[in-house]
Amino acid sequence: MLMEASVAIQVLPQRVGGNEEVCRIVDEAIAYIQTKFPDAYVGPFETAIQGEYDLCMEVVAGVNRICVEAGAPEVATYVKIFFAPEEGVLTTEEKISKYHENDA
Repeated sequence: MLMEASVAIQVLPQRVGGNEEVCRIVDEAIAYIQTKFPDAYVGPFETAIQGEYDLCMEVVAGVNRICVEAGAPEVATYVKIFFAPEEGVLTTEEKISKYHENDA
């Protein structure tokens, strides 16, 4: 399967009353992402997905809605997109596996 897009998504719920609430809402956003991309790479600042471009963009829009439904009146979303429809993109595994070889 040709993966034509690699996308990093960071959501920051605004005006929600503290770190615990921010984490709860972000956890809901990550759970939503994982329903669409079970192999999403969750990092400390952003979650990376890879696949078909339109599905990736659907997920970007969806995380904003999920955060609002979870109680955030505002959401700041930062997105990085690498799009290569002809040749495809490097997978997350190809990009980072050498840095995690000793992880257990």
